[in-house]
Amino acid sequence: MKGFYVLLAVVGIGGAVWLVYAARHKPEERPVPTTAVPAAPASGFRGYTLGSDSAPVHVAEYSDFECPFCAAFATVQMPQVRTQLIATGKVQWRFRDFPLSSHQYSRTAALAAQCGGEQGKFWEMHDQLFFNHQWAQTGKNPTGLFRQFAKTVGLDAERYDACMDSQRYAGRIEESRQEGEALGVDHTPSFYVNGRKYTGPPTSDSFKALIDSLTAQPKR
Repeated sequence: MKGFYVLLAVVGIGGAVWLVYAARHKPEERPVPTTAVPAAPASGFRGYTLGSDSAPVHVAEYSDFECPFCAAFATVQMPQVRTQLIATGKVQWRFRDFPLSSHQYSRTAALAAQCGGEQGKFWEMHDQLFFNHQWAQTGKNPTGLFRQFAKTVGLDAERYDACMDSQRYAGRIEESRQEGEALGVDHTPSFYVNGRKYTGPPTSDSFKALIDSLTAQPKR
């Protein structure tokens, strides 16, 4: 247990730049939107996961699909995390939605991913939304593009349309956001390792160092 906190302190030094960003880029408070935010149901849904339930380390990522820093993590760091930590059985990774009020289409993107998940393609939609992140820079309504992503990953278009039109998982997304808010999430991406807030740099190397320390066999 002591080693866990020592390593958090070490990787925290390397994350000084990230912490400065986090302090300056907290979710903005915006005027109440013209369309009401759906009430969060007590669904019990805890997010889509990668990796085994029996993995010794569990990481929860709170993310916003419109966030450029989230996209950078998903496209640059996450492939290594999948190879080094998830595929090796050390980590189960859980994705949680935390749409920022300053992002106009973050809930729409989250809904598109959830509608993909309804057909067993959440992570495929996750990757489409992040690896083709130009949509987040244009300011244009991306719903048509999201539908193309859905077709690209092999979703049934009619079922996807019905899911999006009904906003079937809007409450689930809001429930996830409220969960993150209760935990103290104040920027994206934010991470919790075995329930503890991770304050180090969001890099695959830093996660590997921490998780290797948590899973190391004690010396005899």
